[in-house]
Amino acid sequence: MQRTTDLERQQRKEFGARLRELRKERGLSQEGLAHEAELDRSYVGQVERGERNISLDNIYRFSRALGISPADLFTPGPR
Repeated sequence: MQRTTDLERQQRKEFGARLRELRKERGLSQEGLAHEAELDRSYVGQVERGERNISLDNIYRFSRALGISPADLFTPGPR
């Protein structure tokens, strides 16, 4: 079984933080985003905390639910 590296964990956390940032900008709760993306609320929380290795299909679900390009989920917001 392949082990998760520190870099992979960091990438997941950064992706999750960006997802949370975009969700909050749109005034959505985790439950609201989950509903729009047709995913479970607990899954949204796990992705935002960097606990899940998200699939490409779910990246597209989130981007459609947020009304953004999938690339926007990988672009850091303003600091």
